[in-house]
Amino acid sequence: MCGILAVLGCVDNSQAKRARIIELSRRLRHRGPDWSGIDCYEDCYLAHQRLAIVDPTSGDQPLYNEDKTIVVTVNGEIYNHKQLRQKLSSHQFRTGSDCEVIAHLYEEYGEEFVNMLDGMFAFILLDTRDKSFIAARDAIGITPLYLGWGHDGSTWFASEMKALSDDCERFIAFPPGHIYSSKQGGLRRWYNPPWFSEDIPSTPYDPILLRETFERAVVKRLMTDVPFGVLLSGGLDSSLVASVVNRYLAESETARQWGSQLHTFCIGLKGSPDLKAAKEVADYLGTRHHELYFTVQEGIDALEEVIYHIETYDVTTIRASTPMFLMSRKIKALGVKMVLSGEGSDEIFGGYLYFHKAPNKKELHEETCQKIKALHLYDCLRANKSTAAWGVEARVPFLDKEFINVAMSIDPEWKMIRPDLGRIEKWVLRNAFDDDKNPYLPKHILYRQKEQFSDGVGYSWIDGLKDHANKQVTDATMMAANFIYPENTPTTKEGYLYRTIFEKFFPKNSAKATVPGGPSVACSTAKAVEWDASWSKNLDPSGRAALGVHAAAYDGAVDTTKNGPL
Repeated sequence: MCGILAVLGCVDNSQAKRARIIELSRRLRHRGPDWSGIDCYEDCYLAHQRLAIVDPTSGDQPLYNEDKTIVVTVNGEIYNHKQLRQKLSSHQFRTGSDCEVIAHLYEEYGEEFVNMLDGMFAFILLDTRDKSFIAARDAIGITPLYLGWGHDGSTWFASEMKALSDDCERFIAFPPGHIYSSKQGGLRRWYNPPWFSEDIPSTPYDPILLRETFERAVVKRLMTDVPFGVLLSGGLDSSLVASVVNRYLAESETARQWGSQLHTFCIGLKGSPDLKAAKEVADYLGTRHHELYFTVQEGIDALEEVIYHIETYDVTTIRASTPMFLMSRKIKALGVKMVLSGEGSDEIFGGYLYFHKAPNKKELHEETCQKIKALHLYDCLRANKSTAAWGVEARVPFLDKEFINVAMSIDPEWKMIRPDLGRIEKWVLRNAFDDDKNPYLPKHILYRQKEQFSDGVGYSWIDGLKDHANKQVTDATMMAANFIYPENTPTTKEGYLYRTIFEKFFPKNSAKATVPGGPSVACSTAKAVEWDASWSKNLDPSGRAALGVHAAAYDGAVDTTKNGPL
């Protein structure tokens, strides 16, 4: 994972402007501490902060075509770059970087090549022959990108808001699955899968196809020239990632370089559910397991730094980002630069506990579609920025394009939670890996109840955050919240505290508008809150807010002013 910054069409192309671009690019150096690069062509600047994962010795950026008329700065990984190079056999490559194919694909196919890329990416490409440019972001928005406009008419792109917010009049989160073209004048969608229409699919459930597609998604993400590991919470999703990696690692190219014993990492408060479950999975798989701890106070002390890095005031995201941020620092200290993680499964399969109340398959399917479309604002943002804060790259095999297409084509009746048939949340995924002859996981782990990451690290973590917010924010302050923050008004003291920290770093209206809002219970959309009348009195994003579903659910309603049970 790297940091990219591009400024195109500046009025000023002086040495002072170049120095300013370099200064702003350094705000992204945490994402790419291994090397810095910049290319200037007249009034266009492309800067890069590199985290070297593939081809560490020669893959520095920006990257070019043969005659250097095409310049590209890329943040991400292109997993099918070797296959694409075969299609580009007439081209000469300068490096072993997986991202160099982008410059040559543009030469060969023009702007319509983005759908050929299999990976996670954000890139900006400048064609110096006519000073046209394009920018694109991966299908789901795993890799962050922002788009802004300067007072002088310049167009800006950056991996994080902090690199452009001071110099742009207006900026937005670059939408996933889109391309920006200076020739065609704006944004257009390049990613148009069948599920995007939200029409109800009818393909029968095929557990073998689902399992094999996921295994391919995991294996392709073992592409690395540096040490790596798996984030293992002990829940279903991360445990399946670890199990599949463990099963295929020995025969991979990565094992020849770094050995065949998998390293796994888990963080939590001492005695937390995740730590116990993760150790059991690690022991079962025989991984080299690293159990990391934090205290509630250490998490509270890190809040300002976490919000600065993840660039949101969303309560759920901050709750879960803080332990991930602390874990990433310790992972980097161990010399690991890349990790695989389990994000995306709950959105695809209806894994959050509120899906127990889905009234029918149509509403369940529409909710999963909406959740996937919003991932770039929540879990993708958290997984990327929490790890990138310390120069670690997170890869997410559940968000593989092929896997999503297979999983989202299944008749959603199979995803409905049916206790009468023994189907709990994510049954279709659990069943696909329920192999008695060659088991992937112990049965009780394979069928463990869903825990959101911010809950699983220890229930007292969220309770501690609420107590801290109660001490920092007065009742009188909350009475005035809708006047101080009229847009996306915080409804809890915890939310108010995070909003004040966020606006200290990012005061512009454009920054506030990049953060979603609306009522939620256990990570639902606002629409799904309607599935159960009691939830409107219990609007908290914790999984424990799913009253009558979670085994450790809150006892009764929640006072949303004071952040705690009544």
